[in-house]
Amino acid sequence: MDLVDSKYIGLVSSRLQKFKKVKADLYNFRCPICGDSQRNKNKTRGYFYVVKNNTNFKCHNCGASLSLNNFLKKIDTALHKQYTLEKFKEGHTGRGFVVEAPKLEFSKPVFRKKLDLPKASEDSDAKRYLENRKINSEKFYFTNTFKKWVNTQKQTFDTIGRDEARIIIPMYDRDKNLIGFQGRSLVPNPVKYITVMLDEEAPKIYGLETIDEQLPVYVVEGPFDSTFVDNSVALCGSDGDLGYLKGSDLIFVYDNEPRNREIVGRIERCIERNEKVVIWPSNIVEKDINDMVLAGHHVMSMLKSNTYSGLEAKIKFNTWKKI
Repeated sequence: MDLVDSKYIGLVSSRLQKFKKVKADLYNFRCPICGDSQRNKNKTRGYFYVVKNNTNFKCHNCGASLSLNNFLKKIDTALHKQYTLEKFKEGHTGRGFVVEAPKLEFSKPVFRKKLDLPKASEDSDAKRYLENRKINSEKFYFTNTFKKWVNTQKQTFDTIGRDEARIIIPMYDRDKNLIGFQGRSLVPNPVKYITVMLDEEAPKIYGLETIDEQLPVYVVEGPFDSTFVDNSVALCGSDGDLGYLKGSDLIFVYDNEPRNREIVGRIERCIERNEKVVIWPSNIVEKDINDMVLAGHHVMSMLKSNTYSGLEAKIKFNTWKKI
């Protein structure tokens, strides 16, 4: 008897009265088809046995004779589906034993169009935090109990003790389906951002639903910065997959930190790939786009006039990183 048959006999045995193993490859129980003897409740005339590696059922009371496959189909349809799938996967159905290829139905995940949370503009602390940075609070959401709320969307946290308030930054795909979100802490926190993806296959990119891919697409470092840049997306993690935007005219915009080795390395790799990249001019002292906006700079004008590639990018980059 093969291992799959033995496993499923064990699983169905709880449904069979007076079930017992007689010897190797032979099991005895009361027949569930006819109910066996009505006068003697101890009569057991149903059997599982093996002939030429095929497991069969036989009742010596009603005469029923079935393969194990058909027996399970008659007795327990749910178990039968599992059995046929496992036999099919294992590929050892045995001569004369036919198992139909299981019908596998795959349904596309259904994602919500919006979050069931109040807008950040409805909470005084969140609104103040965003509007002090000239960020539109209507674009984001808010929760006082981040961990608890996240677990209602996707089981993520094992414990929800010491919960905290966070601004919620939603991520949508091109069709405006919610695919994930980031939680931004409102108070000093070693973990400023926590990213949760509802669709693990989706790219960790903010702003996909807003861009026109026929135009140049700016790739910035954070969702808040992207709100100040026309036709832009933001990477929500170092593993943001830009292959999703393959074929688009991408312009990379990194923070203005020439002393930051990671940022310097990213710009260097962009230039090596002959990508377009923004190299900030020497008169700009602010570190990121948001700070530049607060300082009164016209960000879009600066981006357009400081985009480089190829040899020109190398020259500008070498000057910038010495600042």
